[in-house]
Amino acid sequence: MFDDFYGLTGRPFQLTPDPNFYFESTTHRKALSYLGYGLAQSEGFIVITGEIGSGKSTLVAHLMQKIDKEQMTVGQVVTSNLDGEELVHVAAQSFGLDVEGHDKASALGAIENFLHEEAREGRRCLLVVDESQNLSVEALEELRMLSNFQLGSHPLLQLLLLGQPEFKQVLAQHEELEQLRQRVIAAHHLEAMEPGELEPYIKHRLECVGWDGNPSFDQRVFAELYAATGGIPRKVNQVATRLLLLGAVEQRSRIDNAMLTSVLAEMQHDNAFPEAAPKPLEKLGPAPSIGPVKHATYPQPSPRARVEDLLAERDVQIAELQQAIVELSDTVEKAEGGSVPDNLAERLASLEDRLEEQERMVRHVLTMMIEWMESGQSRAAA
Repeated sequence: MFDDFYGLTGRPFQLTPDPNFYFESTTHRKALSYLGYGLAQSEGFIVITGEIGSGKSTLVAHLMQKIDKEQMTVGQVVTSNLDGEELVHVAAQSFGLDVEGHDKASALGAIENFLHEEAREGRRCLLVVDESQNLSVEALEELRMLSNFQLGSHPLLQLLLLGQPEFKQVLAQHEELEQLRQRVIAAHHLEAMEPGELEPYIKHRLECVGWDGNPSFDQRVFAELYAATGGIPRKVNQVATRLLLLGAVEQRSRIDNAMLTSVLAEMQHDNAFPEAAPKPLEKLGPAPSIGPVKHATYPQPSPRARVEDLLAERDVQIAELQQAIVELSDTVEKAEGGSVPDNLAERLASLEDRLEEQERMVRHVLTMMIEWMESGQSRAAA
């Protein structure tokens, strides 16, 4: 919708990672430097971590565009909570190997043969593992074992691990991962964009889809947008999309701070900015495995509190209607010299009666709903 209104050739702030929109912030430039150094070593592990939405996947997609496919073969894995054997099979499939129904040993053999063939053809192999925080210690150990494959003294497989901040901490502190830690030759944690980078980021993405200055932006918008999003690219994209949509709906050619305030209030109401990820533990003791990441949970309002909020909103609406009736009555009295026509008086009285009855019925029904929800009765009994 807004892309047509503003004459754009596409959606500038889509949430799906797209290397064509890659913006080289300071932290991304550093990450690329570490990646370049790590890949030049042709062995071991490279680790990139960052908050959800910080641009890890976009960074890797940008890197993949730069890699010469004649010189390097890349397999990519996005993990769920895989055990060691499952990870071996998924890694094999990422290189196009058919290992369905094979046992772990056969899958490992297929991977090793493939790596040898690629080396003989003069190609290096890289395995990119995204969402590494979901992997168990057993699965991470399998990855370490894959990095052991060699042709003479030449390593056959290099690995790039991407993960959220908790993966960085687990990798640094877990006592069973010492051997893997020793294989890490380059690591970088993606930070948020700096305040001065937000305006160039917004304009860069708009220019990628043919932006010609419409809409324009008040300068205050960028500072407020940074304060609201913390400079996390995905959060910036969420707000910017809503801003452009509001601009198109209201047919604005300039995005101002009042529009941003409206959008942020709406998103706060919609809970569009949940906590990105659970905070890492202050002190990590020995653990049998990393296991799946458990999402942060938040206390939910009780049924009674939720219904009482609805009642309060209903009361406001009824009060507004009643006030409108009073004002209408006063207006008519003035217009008719202090008297109200009988038929209008009857209609006003009828409307007031209906409002009172509606209020009484709403409260009665909602009270029964509260009693049912808090009693735990079955639907049939209710």
